[in-house]
Amino acid sequence: MNTNARFLARTLAGLGVDTYFQQVVGDNAVRLAEALRLALSRSDLVITTGGLGPTEDDLTKEVVAEVLGLRLVRDPEVARAITCRLEGHRSRPVPQAVAKQSLVPEGALVLPNPVGTAPGFIIPHGPKTLVLLPGPPAELEGVVNTHLLPHLERLAGGSRDGASSRSYLHTTVVKTCGLGEPEVEEAVRDLVSSPNPTVAPLVSVGEVHLRVTGKAADPDEARRITAGMVEKIQERLAANIFGYDDDTIAAACGAVLTRHGLTLSVAESLTGGLVGHLITEVPGSSAYFERGLVVYSNRAKVELLGVDPGLIRRRGAVSREVALAMARGVRDRAGTDIGVALTGIAGPGGATPGKPVGLVFIALCGEAAGGEVCHEYRFTGDRRLVKERSAHRVLALLWLGLRAWELRTSGPA
Repeated sequence: MNTNARFLARTLAGLGVDTYFQQVVGDNAVRLAEALRLALSRSDLVITTGGLGPTEDDLTKEVVAEVLGLRLVRDPEVARAITCRLEGHRSRPVPQAVAKQSLVPEGALVLPNPVGTAPGFIIPHGPKTLVLLPGPPAELEGVVNTHLLPHLERLAGGSRDGASSRSYLHTTVVKTCGLGEPEVEEAVRDLVSSPNPTVAPLVSVGEVHLRVTGKAADPDEARRITAGMVEKIQERLAANIFGYDDDTIAAACGAVLTRHGLTLSVAESLTGGLVGHLITEVPGSSAYFERGLVVYSNRAKVELLGVDPGLIRRRGAVSREVALAMARGVRDRAGTDIGVALTGIAGPGGATPGKPVGLVFIALCGEAAGGEVCHEYRFTGDRRLVKERSAHRVLALLWLGLRAWELRTSGPA
């Protein structure tokens, strides 16, 4: 995924700038020059990302100077800033890095890099504008947020005082789980045809998102238009909406657990710790996540969870009965309100008659998770995808169970 392009497109959309083209070019001077000339021929604003580093394959600045007929000149202030940053990380500065990265296209405005050594640049070129940004996402976002946004405001058509004829975009992403793409699309079929705001279904691992984008001459109006459509979607899919924009299903689970002071433990065979990783990506998860056990072998299931070895021999490690025993075991031994477990066959080997690759059992144990339940799935895809789909489905089932319990016991939050 080109995360830089996604970040820039969202930032530009908030300023009312339509992004028409994205192109990825390797570290080749000829192809990069061709891409730049094409971009300049069809767009008012061209933004490059990457290729501003200190090594020989970092070519962007040099190729831009060649295409625009500009000299590269040494900027003492840039050299000083790079030297100071390098001295903070090494015993002495690297001369080649300072020499290469302190060269600035003649007439360019330097955009200091608050994170790394490579600065960005704004280069006016007649009626066109080029922006050169470093490639590492943290550096790019730092330059954009700290220095570039005020310039983009002016490039986009002036101030936000209403005098401009520019238009503004506002986007909200509605995130659902527990439904497939056909079910979500059927629920909002008439809304998808709306010209403004637009509604676009997007599929993520284990989730379906709806991207709602409103466009108007005023940013507040764009937000209002978008909010109106989001309300219509909420009316139809409320039971399956777990969050918006940057929300994650793990954070949504954590929010319910935190609200009610509930604790969670997880036993993983198939996913090898991936569920625990997703849960602990949420800041503050230590308040509700007591432990996660990777019980990959039958011996581990017996010794750490107390699963009956006879049950494993009779039903097999990948079975509904063993998954439930694992969920009970981890809950009892951890002393948590909820225990979750999963077992399955990720492939490419390991299948047996009646138990194909992709067969997964996910069990939940605890009143707040709906009692004792076990779900059977047959996921498609390679080993990595089966594991990812399984881990995300665990969190979706947990959230659906928690929300159903919450609504039964205390009403909507």
